[in-house]
Amino acid sequence: MPQNIVIAGGGSSREEMIRSTRRGILVTRLWYIREVDPYTKLMTGMTRDGTFLVEEGEVRGGLRNFRFNQSVVGLLGNVEMLGPAVRTCGEEAFDMVAPGNEGE
Repeated sequence: MPQNIVIAGGGSSREEMIRSTRRGILVTRLWYIREVDPYTKLMTGMTRDGTFLVEEGEVRGGLRNFRFNQSVVGLLGNVEMLGPAVRTCGEEAFDMVAPGNEGE
């Protein structure tokens, strides 16, 4: 299991990412992330404490939390913008440097 993850960030702010989104979901926190398939890097988890609908570049309202199954490889293949990298750590994870919540 990798325990020294460093992902170079980008220069986009959260506001810029929201403005550039035609329709999407803003997830501000994930919880209970577990590996489902180590070969495809399929992960499962839930959103928590802040999941919002974004339409036409604006946050329109809150959404109910939901469970997801997503391959990390597929997820990273769809990245269009990144915020700055910060040192971060999940509740049950090791420290890493990755685009994060801009100090929130």
